[in-house]
Amino acid sequence: MPFSDRELLARMIQCEAGGEGDTGMQAVASVIMNRVYAPDGEYARVGLQNIRNIIFQPGQFDCATDYLNNRYNPQNIYNMNPEQIHYDIADWAIAGNRLYPLGTALWFYNPFSPECREYFPVRTGVFAVRVGEHCFYNPTDAYSET
Repeated sequence: MPFSDRELLARMIQCEAGGEGDTGMQAVASVIMNRVYAPDGEYARVGLQNIRNIIFQPGQFDCATDYLNNRYNPQNIYNMNPEQIHYDIADWAIAGNRLYPLGTALWFYNPFSPECREYFPVRTGVFAVRVGEHCFYNPTDAYSET
């Protein structure tokens, strides 16, 4: 049986940011939902305002795939066991809430260093804020051309 959108989002929150506390999990949920409702660019075309399309867009989230670099990825959404906090944050994000000061952030990544680079990916996203171990990026004007 396929997972509901709520279940998928809760599993992504746990997988991508389960160790980042409530704020880190809210930040990741905000990015996913910002992509769902992106007004233009790649995510508007691919996502079509659908959580499932955003989560399973190839190459976007390591947690959405069973295999990375031809090796089994044990940290994937299928192996997650969400707890109430993950569902609560999923419900919070689906209801339209977003974490301030993320803004319209569409990307995040863990640089494994104290520094966040200015742009990610390339020049379509500009650094907005760091939350826990992750750097978050708002779209530049170049994003709408993707």
